[in-house]
Amino acid sequence: QVQLAESGGGLVQPGGSLRLSCAASGSIFNFYDMGWYRQAPVKQRELVATITSGDSTNYADSVKGRFTISRDSVENTVYLQMNNLNADDTAVYYCHAHFLLRPGADSWGQGTQVTVSS
Repeated sequence: QVQLAESGGGLVQPGGSLRLSCAASGSIFNFYDMGWYRQAPVKQRELVATITSGDSTNYADSVKGRFTISRDSVENTVYLQMNNLNADDTAVYYCHAHFLLRPGADSWGQGTQVTVSS
């Protein structure tokens, strides 16, 4: 399975921006669907954004228009650009990869903390 390494989290003021990165150990473009999830205290893990091997994207309603998921084929990296952040965006963000040729084959990053506070 592909290995994922996340980075880019940190402390940001409300209205600010962060870009999260998810570096994969190999090519993730041909047979992988990718996504970002987040989990806040006292909340369940929720899907934030997805991008397919065909570069089709989807977003949770709560982040639509503010977040953008993308990927770089050269660096084998998936990004989550987060703009106009608010306190409700505070969570640990996880990168996820699903191998399309093996049912149930999922890889997760270690998570990166995003804290939105003044």
